[in-house]
Amino acid sequence: MNRDRFMDECGVVGVFGHPEAANLVYLGLYALQHRGQESAGIVATDGRKFSSHRGMGRVASVFRKRDLEGLRGPHAIGHVRYSTSGDSSLRNAQPFSFEYRHGGLALCHNGNLVNAGKIRAQLEREGSIFQTTSDTEVLMHLIAKSQAETHEDRLADALHAVRGAFSLLVLVGDRLIAVRDRFGIRPLVLGKLDDAWIVASETCAFDLIGARFVRDLEPGEMLTIHEEGLTSRKLWPDARNRFCVFEYVYFARPDSTLEGINVYAARIRMGKVLAQEAPASADLVCPVPDSGTAAAIGYAQASGIPFGMGLIRNHYVGRTFIEPKQSIRNFGVRLKLNPVREVLAGKRVVLVDDSVVRGTTSRKIVEMVRQAGAREVHLRIASPPTRHSCFYGIDTPTEEELLANRMDIAEMARALGVDSLAFLSLEGLYQALGRARDAHCDACFSGEYPVPPGERTPPQLSLLKLSTREELD
Repeated sequence: MNRDRFMDECGVVGVFGHPEAANLVYLGLYALQHRGQESAGIVATDGRKFSSHRGMGRVASVFRKRDLEGLRGPHAIGHVRYSTSGDSSLRNAQPFSFEYRHGGLALCHNGNLVNAGKIRAQLEREGSIFQTTSDTEVLMHLIAKSQAETHEDRLADALHAVRGAFSLLVLVGDRLIAVRDRFGIRPLVLGKLDDAWIVASETCAFDLIGARFVRDLEPGEMLTIHEEGLTSRKLWPDARNRFCVFEYVYFARPDSTLEGINVYAARIRMGKVLAQEAPASADLVCPVPDSGTAAAIGYAQASGIPFGMGLIRNHYVGRTFIEPKQSIRNFGVRLKLNPVREVLAGKRVVLVDDSVVRGTTSRKIVEMVRQAGAREVHLRIASPPTRHSCFYGIDTPTEEELLANRMDIAEMARALGVDSLAFLSLEGLYQALGRARDAHCDACFSGEYPVPPGERTPPQLSLLKLSTREELD
């Protein structure tokens, strides 16, 4: 796996009260494909019987027409996954579904439970048997152990036992339950399509199916959707918003609006503030596509330097490919990006990207731009230096692997091979968002974690573990 990106976490979609619920979830998962490409799944119910289909790979390869035809009922939930807890195999593909003394229940989850390992060890000592290495299965056991009377109260018991970040969908026969953790770190939005209710990780899922946005779920909110309408309750009295700021920097699709902020417009503003904070004498502003494109447009607008697509992205790279037997320099990067010599040759280039993680990919891109004839390369990053790991559902390198954790700006510039290097300041980031810093989690930049991360331990080894090859990013 190439870990020179913070890897997208997961995406969830739920539909309640529509005759084509599974088809709508399928389309919603298409819109959220950027949040996870390892596996996809849908569980549907007619109120009595649950049907499910899960598979490894992207949405288009997992679901065929006959698979969707078998997912019957007006209620459904779906999930796209990138593994941040547990190995990458079919048994960890969500949604999970199970039968217990209160009937059937299906569950899917975006986030990470930082104390799942400790709880799992205790459950195993008590005799629990686990089928997966996912932290989500811990919730299933806690729900089943609860002695509470209602689905909502049993779920509340389970959630009060765990710590971390999560946006969660639970499907039972007559209701869909959606929950955000008490800090609202991961996104979750509510929409409406005719008489049906839709819940999803991002608003771009609503746009595809023609649903209208209603609101973001509140931090710490449990929202129950049933035949009579909506019921909301706060699970944590001390709930407050610490929404992940990296959603705006990189994770969310630019056409989504989260917490009242359009992602594309926010990235444009980030680029404008970056140009004010870190100007450069240059002939061309060039983005590292796709995530650096909006910020590069903003930088060009604010600086007056012409914008040009000096790098072209190949959008048709699958998750596996055959590596050439003979060594090709920068093969992995060239598979996705190709420089346009006619745009870059002889130019002083401002190269704009969203972030630098380990720096290996950035170094190779800079080298490609120079080989294409650029006279100077000035790297501008539309976020602060990434110095700390994330423990809330984002797959990140260890702090020792993060370039900004090991080097100062001058050292990083030399390591990356650029003529100058500058990052958007933390203050500049919040200026671009128009938000107070205390409304967000920025632990990957600041090291200030709203939930103590505890130990991040790998899942236990398993004879059932399956290996997969990862896409270079």
